[in-house]
Amino acid sequence: MSTPTLSRTARIATASAMTIALGGGLIACGGNEKPAPDVNVSSTATTQAKQAAQALQRSKPTGLRIPSAGVDSKSMIDLDTDANGELQVPNPDTEANKPGWWTGGVTPGEKGVSVVVAHYDTAHGPALMKDLKKIKLGDTIEVPRADGSTAKFKIREIQDVNKKDFPTNKVYGQTDRPELRLLTCGGPIKDGHRTNNIIYFADLVN
Repeated sequence: MSTPTLSRTARIATASAMTIALGGGLIACGGNEKPAPDVNVSSTATTQAKQAAQALQRSKPTGLRIPSAGVDSKSMIDLDTDANGELQVPNPDTEANKPGWWTGGVTPGEKGVSVVVAHYDTAHGPALMKDLKKIKLGDTIEVPRADGSTAKFKIREIQDVNKKDFPTNKVYGQTDRPELRLLTCGGPIKDGHRTNNIIYFADLVN
């Protein structure tokens, strides 16, 4: 397994615009020991609501719940960038069942894009997002926060894309709404890693 990073060339261009120059997507997933079954989902989307929910104040995320996929994590790892400016992911050896939040972005529920990363599997077997095929448009993603509130998001779009075609601007681009991006891996394993990224685009709801 390689060092857990989001991509080989991920660099933050400007924190305010949340733009990352990615050469690919999540690479530290899959493996040759006990991989989960290959997984692909259909890319699908619905129309974004005209009226955005009122944004929340800044408060760090403390967990992740996706009822439709049985995800109920009681913790959230802070993700930063390494010395090369590459966005890290939860350690595949010790944190396969924990989600991570990119601390360079807004907290979930604030105005802007919040980015959460979670593994589908690692070399040790299925991980937190192992039942991702159960997730559909309109399902909810809930993020408990340190202030006692919960940011509740509704999935508007699901995209399954090869890592070489990772939609950088779409994922990290600036927005005037409170939105969430949940990133994980999919596709077959090639050279020890999953070939695809599965991206959930979700909007805060009241």
